[in-house]
Amino acid sequence: MIHHLRAAGTSFVLDARGTAVPVIIHWGADLGELSSSQLAALADDQVPAVGPSSIDSPQRQSILPVMADGWNGRPGIAGYHEGLDALSQPTFTLSAAEAPPEPVEGLVEAPELSVAEAPPEPVEGPVEAALRILLTAATLSVTVDIELSRSGVLRQRLTVTNTGDSPYALASLDVTLPIPARAREVLDFTGRWPRERQPQRRDLANGTWTRDARHGRPGHDNAFLMVAGTPGFGFRSGEVWGAHLAWSGDQRLWAESSATGHALLGGGELLEPGEVRLAPGASAESPWLVAAFSDEGLDGLARSFHRFIRSRRPLGERKVMLNTWEAVYFDHSAERLIELADAAAEVGVERFVLDDGWMIGRTDDRRALGDWVVDPVKWPRGLHPLVDHVVARGMDFGLWVEPEMVSLDSAVAREHPDWVLGAGNAELPQPWRFQQVLDLANPDAFAHVHGQLVALLREYPIAYLKWDQNRDLLGGSAHRHTTATYRLMDALRAEFPDLEIESCSSGGGRVDLGVIERTDRVWPSDTNDSLERQSIYRWTAGLVPPEFLGAHLGAATAHTTGRTHALGFRLATALFGHAGIEWDVTTTTTDERAAIAEWVAAYKHYRPLLHSGEVVRADSADPARWVHGVVAGDASSALFAVVAMAATRDAVHGPATLPGLDPDRLYRVTPVRLGEWPRFVQDAMPPWWDRGSVTMSGRMLRSVGIPMPLLAPEQALVLDVVAL
Repeated sequence: MIHHLRAAGTSFVLDARGTAVPVIIHWGADLGELSSSQLAALADDQVPAVGPSSIDSPQRQSILPVMADGWNGRPGIAGYHEGLDALSQPTFTLSAAEAPPEPVEGLVEAPELSVAEAPPEPVEGPVEAALRILLTAATLSVTVDIELSRSGVLRQRLTVTNTGDSPYALASLDVTLPIPARAREVLDFTGRWPRERQPQRRDLANGTWTRDARHGRPGHDNAFLMVAGTPGFGFRSGEVWGAHLAWSGDQRLWAESSATGHALLGGGELLEPGEVRLAPGASAESPWLVAAFSDEGLDGLARSFHRFIRSRRPLGERKVMLNTWEAVYFDHSAERLIELADAAAEVGVERFVLDDGWMIGRTDDRRALGDWVVDPVKWPRGLHPLVDHVVARGMDFGLWVEPEMVSLDSAVAREHPDWVLGAGNAELPQPWRFQQVLDLANPDAFAHVHGQLVALLREYPIAYLKWDQNRDLLGGSAHRHTTATYRLMDALRAEFPDLEIESCSSGGGRVDLGVIERTDRVWPSDTNDSLERQSIYRWTAGLVPPEFLGAHLGAATAHTTGRTHALGFRLATALFGHAGIEWDVTTTTTDERAAIAEWVAAYKHYRPLLHSGEVVRADSADPARWVHGVVAGDASSALFAVVAMAATRDAVHGPATLPGLDPDRLYRVTPVRLGEWPRFVQDAMPPWWDRGSVTMSGRMLRSVGIPMPLLAPEQALVLDVVAL
């Protein structure tokens, strides 16, 4: 039969008639309610002509494209049976295409491999429609799970089972999705430490544009989100198709276009030779490829992704935190940290996180990783004096750990050198930040780390772990390491259900939906430079909702760049995420501390909106000025920031437009003072400024906009918008 999955303005049509591998007829704009005869006519009419010098049957993109079917692009599965002809290609046929027993609720975890005998009863939850396709070949079977969420997000995963008599060496297992010929422009991302997720765009010409990540993690230069769209697409306009791989290890995303007229997006885990070898009867599954379509530009994609993530990973109130790293670094003492906790409580902080430096012998970054025991020299009474004081001041307590790593100068490395990843080689991998990787796939190493972390969580009322990962793998199996890390996180969450975990990876080296399935926050970058953070937030929020994105107020001069910013710009930048402080607030002036307290109060006031609303970003002809905001789901309120990223291109800025508002409602727009006003180029202000607010319809705010004060470079003005 022909399956038509519909939700939130998106249709996915799959032709599963006959015994051939099902063909994807359409993925994109909603086609409306179609009868069986209309679907059949659509599928029949989409059969292309047979091209010259090609196979003698029409070439169409199937749910599992392989060379044996004439596909000359990147195949959906590649590998070989050991001892057999490695060049022979499997020919798959359709065995079943039905609704699964129940939709798969995790972003990563898989159900039992099975095919339903009959469609299930409707299931309440975020999934609108689901399919399970079973394909069989002589010595392999592949199950394809497809789900369309109520937010319009399509996700797909493959599971391969070796049904032969000899081991099967799996080379790749990738999901592909078709895009139309008009999607001729591609956007993805690159970066470095600490400047992650910087956009890059190009035309999609014939061939394959591939982004590989071989870091043992996605990496700072990760493609992150591969978007194809109609030329010139922006935040608020254009048709776009986007795909992300929900996986925290080696991976690849690609866009492909062929001279035969096929174009697609694809992604999968990047496997090294011999990394996954299936014994007879064994199975392996791909990560989920998570994808969405929008005819309203990149903001439409973000809306779908955010609703999808929020439906599966709802978070509680995001507490204001203080992280001690850029306040004290390794200089730990109970007296100093208790003083810092008092200053944090004074400005309204709700969570105090003790960062690196608390473990036995940890005086710098060259030793003690892997020894997750409190230093008796720095802390003769353990962490109890600090933790008790933090709790008494009304805050909860968090602790930094790096469970996947080990210092060679540590008790665990001296006692168990075989637990260091790569220890069986002639030489260890190159050190990185003076550390190596602990082989968590080794059951003894896993049990050691798990036991030490459990001991800490039982001794102290730890509400939050900042989980760091400060190096690339550079050796060993990224697949084994990633799955072992997931198991460790899952085990701790099962034993301590109220525990929150932050994923940090030398900043933003591991920001993906695989790790978000089991964490409550990601650290987008190690930089607290507000100018860099504006860009990092702008693009990371294209996939990840703001409540997951750590946003810290740092010192005036950024630790990572040496750039100095005014307090107001730093406060405005850190407001639009999960807010925190990473600054020694004991050194602040009375006025600065009052401004921080005012900002914390504003964050607490606006966080219900910031962490539930729709992220919007205005398209601007002037790259020096950015406008972004969050609009409530019912469009009753919004919060915007107008940001001067650099000196304006023009002598006077044009009006700032505020997207996403209800065109037929009246709104009052009021500037928000976060401790101090931003710095303006001159005192002459637009007339409405003296009145303190301006009232306009949503249609006028979206289309005409409001004249803004002339912001000096690297300043931001926050606007409160309320429907009247």
